[in-house]
Amino acid sequence: MINTPFEHEYFIGYVNQVLPQYIMVHFPASVLLKNFVFKGEHLNGGLVGSFVVIEGHNYGFLGKILELSLSEKERLQLSEQSFQNKEFHPSGKIEILLSFDLFEPEKVQKGLNSLPTIGAKVFVCTSAFLKSYFKGFGVKPENKETAPTINIGSLTYDTSAKIEISQQALFGRHCAVVGTTGGGKSYTTSKLFEGIISNKGKAILIDATGEYNSHDNKTYSSQSLILSTNSYFPYSRLTIGDLFVLFRPGGQVQQPILLEAIKSLKLAHCLVRDLNQRIVYNGNVGTLNVHGKNLVIEDGCIRKQGCETEPFKRCYLRYANEIEDSSKSDFNIQKLNKQILFECYYDNGNIWSANRDERTFSNCTSLLMRINSLINDDGFKNILGFQVQEGSKDIVTQIEDFLENNDTSLLRIGFENVPFSFQSREILANAIGKLLLNQSRTGKFKKKPIVLFLDEAHQFLNKNVRDEYFESTELNSFDSIAKECRKYGLFLCISTQMPRDIPVGTLSQIGTFIVHRLINHFDKESIASACSTANRNSLEFLPTLGAGEAILMGVDFPMPVMLKVNSPNVLPDSNTPQFTK
Repeated sequence: MINTPFEHEYFIGYVNQVLPQYIMVHFPASVLLKNFVFKGEHLNGGLVGSFVVIEGHNYGFLGKILELSLSEKERLQLSEQSFQNKEFHPSGKIEILLSFDLFEPEKVQKGLNSLPTIGAKVFVCTSAFLKSYFKGFGVKPENKETAPTINIGSLTYDTSAKIEISQQALFGRHCAVVGTTGGGKSYTTSKLFEGIISNKGKAILIDATGEYNSHDNKTYSSQSLILSTNSYFPYSRLTIGDLFVLFRPGGQVQQPILLEAIKSLKLAHCLVRDLNQRIVYNGNVGTLNVHGKNLVIEDGCIRKQGCETEPFKRCYLRYANEIEDSSKSDFNIQKLNKQILFECYYDNGNIWSANRDERTFSNCTSLLMRINSLINDDGFKNILGFQVQEGSKDIVTQIEDFLENNDTSLLRIGFENVPFSFQSREILANAIGKLLLNQSRTGKFKKKPIVLFLDEAHQFLNKNVRDEYFESTELNSFDSIAKECRKYGLFLCISTQMPRDIPVGTLSQIGTFIVHRLINHFDKESIASACSTANRNSLEFLPTLGAGEAILMGVDFPMPVMLKVNSPNVLPDSNTPQFTK
C-alpha cells in the first residue's frame, strides 16, 4: 500500500492556471524551490525536472516541472543580494504525466480523465512514492510483489530515487536501446542482461563487435560462441534463399541453373544416404538401376551428359518433398560447381544432350567464379562449416543445448570475426533469428520466455541484396519476431545508434524504449512516431543527456522517466581508443 504523498512538509505551491497540455503553478515563496531534507530524504524542491504530485477532488496527479520563471517586475529587482534577502514569487510550468486514485494511490488511471483545478495544492514527490509506481508498471496487481525486477538506475534529478522496473514491463512488448556513440547504450544493454541473469532468465546475445566478450577475467556468459574461431553455422541449415543471397545468381540464366544444380545435389544426397547398397561403383562413378535404366552418380553429382532422363525423374518424384524443401540445404556444397557444369546440357525430352551448351556455360562463368571464391575462402570455410576445424562447435546444436540447460542464463554469439563480404553477417544473423522464430512458433518459449539481444541492430535489420545482376527478398527474420513472437515468449531487444535505419514495421512493434542522447532530427522523429508515450517535452531533453542518462518510455509506462543508468558489474569493452605520442 502506497502512503499518501500529500503531507504538509512537502508543499511547494498552488495551481493558478490549467490548460489541456500543462498547468501553471504559483510558488508562494522562493525558499520552497530550494533543496531540503525531510525524514532523512534529500528532496530537490521545485527544480526543473523534479516530479511533483497535485491534490485533486477525486484524483491525484503526478507531474514534472518543465519551466520556472519570475514576473517581469521581480526579474528587474533580481540580484545576488536581493535573492538572499527579499522574497520572490516564482511560477512554474508542469506537465501532467498520469492520474491516480486519491484514496488508493497504487491504482494508476490510463489517460487523463480529469485535470487539477485552480487552487489545487502542489507537493514535492518523494522517491518512495515514485519507486512503488515504477515497480508496478507492466505487472498485474496480483503479481506485483512476486514479478522479477531489474534495478536499472535512479532518477537523473534525484539519485536517491532508485528505479526498479519489472522485467515484464521492459521486455514483454520488445525493447529498444538507442542513442548516439558514447551515450551509454552498451552499459545499459549490459545492465539489462545482468538483470535477466540475476532473475535466472534466459537470453541470447548477438554481439556484432565483440565488446561483450570476456575481458579482465570477467564475463556474464558461461557460454561464448565466436563464429569462425570456436564455432560455425552449418551451411546445411541455411535456406536456399540464403544461398542465393550469398552466390547472387543473375536472373535470366544463372538462377534457374543454380536451382537445378541444388536440386540435383539434394537428390544425390538422398540416394547415397538411402540406396547406397544398390549403387554399383566403378571408381568415383556409381550406377543406380531404376526400372531397367541407369542413373549415373559421378563424384557425388548427378551426371546428365548423354544420360536418360527417366531414372532421374522417377527418383526425383520419390524424394520431391525433401528436395523442394527450401528451408534446408542438405547437399555437398563442395560439388556445386561441378553439378552446375552438368546442368549445362539440354534436356531433349528422353535424354540429355551429349554436347555442352556453350552459351549457357558462358553465362554461368561469373556464377562459378563467385561460388569458387566463397567456398575456398578461409574465413567462410570456418564460418559456414565448409571445412570444420577440430574442436569447432555447431552453433545450431549449441543453441538447442543452451535452451534445454537450466543452469545457464546467457549465450553470447560473437560476430567480431565474421567478414562483411558477401553480406555474410546479415545472412547469418537472419538465419539465427529464423531458427529461434521457428522454435517459438512451436510454443517452446511460452513457459520459459527468452530475450534475444541484437547489438548494433542497424547492421542486420532492413537489409536486402540488390545489384545489377541480382535482386533478392528482404532478410526479415527479426521483423517477423517483432511482429508475431510476443505471444510465443520470444522477445527482441535491439541496440542501435541509428533508429532511423530500423524498419518501420519492426520499430512500431517495440513497446519499451530506453533512449540515450540523440541529436539527429530523423532519429528523434523515428522514436516520436514509434512510441505512443513520447511527447515533445520529453524529446527536447534528448540532445542534452549526458553519458549514461536516458529517457525510459513505452506502452507499459504511463509517463516518460528520465534516469541515470547504473554501471554494470562487468563493463563492456566500448572505450574510445586514445591517441598517443
